[in-house]
Amino acid sequence: MKITRLITLCAAVVLLLTSAAYVKTISSFNKRNPVNLGSGKGFAVLELFTSEGCSSCPPADELLERIQKEAGNKPVYILAYHVDYWNRLGWKDIFSNPDFSKRQYWYQSKFTSQVYTPQLIVNGTQEFVGSDDRAIRNSLSTALNEKASTALNLRAQQKPQGINIHYQLAGLPTQGQLVVALVQKHAVNKIKAGENEGRTLNHAQIVRQLHKFSLSPQRQGDEAIALPKEFDSQNWELIGFIQNPDTGEILAAAKTSVPSTSGNL
Repeated sequence: MKITRLITLCAAVVLLLTSAAYVKTISSFNKRNPVNLGSGKGFAVLELFTSEGCSSCPPADELLERIQKEAGNKPVYILAYHVDYWNRLGWKDIFSNPDFSKRQYWYQSKFTSQVYTPQLIVNGTQEFVGSDDRAIRNSLSTALNEKASTALNLRAQQKPQGINIHYQLAGLPTQGQLVVALVQKHAVNKIKAGENEGRTLNHAQIVRQLHKFSLSPQRQGDEAIALPKEFDSQNWELIGFIQNPDTGEILAAAKTSVPSTSGNL
């Protein structure tokens, strides 16, 4: 009996060490082989649906933060939507918003078969598990090496009453909507309950507001959004994109800082 227990214990130790070695190997592989960001004239909008209450989400958040660092000045636009349907399971995500959950279900009505976290949507047409670095690497390489037929120029300015936005389109005629996300670049939060209890989570590219506007026939125009009380021009930015509301496809994207000045746009 004692021999059987000893064999079982040894097997468990070997399995544990093997698993640890595998994780270490994969981690080292990822560091040696960064995401292939391509060298073409395309763009990539990465929309991650995540939650502080989901134990599978931190690796996806970390992966996208790494991708953002690797991207540098390349046209890679990362948006992290914190959904609210995890809030009933022990921890309320302070960045969650029911509008972001609705957006995820909207994507399901277009082409995805499931709604889950962490779920990643690329350019409104493909979906992956948000921590699947190989699939994301391949999708990014394809997207960035395609040539976009439309270009979006975006400018913003902080005003006492809110944020003024000017947009302008170039290229082929485009049918769609202007979608504008107000993004907090970074935050750290201590989780006190739920699946991530006791962990300190680092967040990147947190969407705090999401707005949709009809495109002007002149292919340019001005819009305005509210200014949050916690807004900080150094740690926030605007990411905008043109999206086909019928298919979900994103046709162009751009980002801009939100300086505080008294002049006109």
